[in-house]
Amino acid sequence: MKRSTEEFFPEEEEDLPEDDDSVKVAEKIKQIREQKGMSLQDLAAKCGFSSALLSQLENHMVSPPLGTLIKIARALEVEIGAFFQEMHDVPYTIVRHDERKAMSRVASKQGVKYGYSYESLAFDKKGRHMEPFLVTLEPATKKDRHAYSHEGEEFIFVLEGRMEVQLGEHTDVLEPGDSIYFDSTVPHRVQCQGDENAKILACLYMGEAIK
Repeated sequence: MKRSTEEFFPEEEEDLPEDDDSVKVAEKIKQIREQKGMSLQDLAAKCGFSSALLSQLENHMVSPPLGTLIKIARALEVEIGAFFQEMHDVPYTIVRHDERKAMSRVASKQGVKYGYSYESLAFDKKGRHMEPFLVTLEPATKKDRHAYSHEGEEFIFVLEGRMEVQLGEHTDVLEPGDSIYFDSTVPHRVQCQGDENAKILACLYMGEAIK
């Protein structure tokens, strides 16, 4: 079943800042797809999203959440780090504090914030089973009410602020020092609690690594 447009959050449009990293990620997805000789329809059939939604993503009309990037990466048979930077064939990666690859969760050309930005912490490591991110949860100008699910498991540790987490029908609030581990197949959603930013360490386990 193809996903509806609402899951990618497009509505009214405004200009997006030219240096927004979501643009770079969108261009990288298109580049990898074309290098593999895949049409939008081919990619849609593999990842479960419609070709119209994927076209909006590649044309900077929408900015995908992490769960969506994971599904697209799996469909393209690449690691999610390939969307942020070329990877090297080394058994480790060191990411300095000023080298993290950041992406804002805005509705791209709209400039409407959906409540978080994230930084990849292991984009340069090939063959990895985990995807660690430093995520900043921000008060949203537009609420994302959709819960996401994908293969794997997730571990979240709250560093600063308060985080609201929805897992299926269960909702809870976590504070600094609290953590949660859950199956990513359970529909889930996280956001900051209140009007203050929250910062979390999120580690996504992807199962079998892409070779």
